[in-house]
Amino acid sequence: MAFVVIGIATIVFFVTRVIPADPIGAILGPQAPPEVVDRIRREYGFDKPVYQQYIDFIVNLLRGDLGRSISTNRPVLEDIKERLPATFELATASLLIALLIGIPVGIISAIRKDSSLDHMLRIVSLFGISMPVFWLGLILLLVFYYTLGILPGPGRLDPYVQEPPRITGLITIDSLISGNMAAFINALLHLILPASVLGYLSSAYIARITRASILETLKQDHVRFARSKGLPWREIVVRHIIRPSLIPIVTVIGLVYGSLLEGAVLTETIFAWPGLGSYLTRAMVFMDYNAIVGGVIVIALIYSIVNLVVDIIYVYLDPRIKYG
Repeated sequence: MAFVVIGIATIVFFVTRVIPADPIGAILGPQAPPEVVDRIRREYGFDKPVYQQYIDFIVNLLRGDLGRSISTNRPVLEDIKERLPATFELATASLLIALLIGIPVGIISAIRKDSSLDHMLRIVSLFGISMPVFWLGLILLLVFYYTLGILPGPGRLDPYVQEPPRITGLITIDSLISGNMAAFINALLHLILPASVLGYLSSAYIARITRASILETLKQDHVRFARSKGLPWREIVVRHIIRPSLIPIVTVIGLVYGSLLEGAVLTETIFAWPGLGSYLTRAMVFMDYNAIVGGVIVIALIYSIVNLVVDIIYVYLDPRIKYG
């Protein structure tokens, strides 16, 4: 994991340095006095040779310092700590919706292969994979927020709702800890639309992999043997089909969760969600090198941790897998 994170950080560092752009000039504007631009460039170390900047970057990275953001003038690590809980809250809610939809749809579609129900569920999954996220998000906002008015609009809370004291950064959890039920209910309502958008799109991938994995398991000899013994079909599905099919399903769930945790840029932008995706979007607009590199490092670390957890789960799903 350490080598992966440092390798990705190195690639992103040099990519940002070879881009023909001036982040200091982008922040200060074309009317800024040259002496001010030079002074700030020296403060951020952009006046040094690239190799010296890289050495300083690696030394700071090993100390847990991701540098200072040019656009916010704050430590990048503090910015990410402030925004990551919002992304984590949205990603977790989206994953729960994706699991509740994707796995049952995949199982039913596989068991009822080539039936009219299977074709209908496959069409629904195809829509989920093909549908642009920004279009679906805007349609849901138009219908449920603007037209019907039954769900709140963008943001994590309504302006008139008092935000609970920051403990974990997750408004739903912090409101429960502080006993602020009004904030808890309002935060849940704000989660419905963006989590539904991401959950539906993610459920399409999970459903397709679940269907393919179960269809492969149905061809195995142990399933034929269980059916020939006259075991109840429900028991065959639960004990002899679903569990052997879980490894590819868990793999795609890990990849989906990692992609959700990196910050859904379009969804966070449409719903004004102050997460990691919107932070990186702003950083790229202003060519904020330190924020871009720091955000990518955090994303690489998230993916590495998710993959590690998935590898550990493999051992519990299949006793034949051993890590020596």
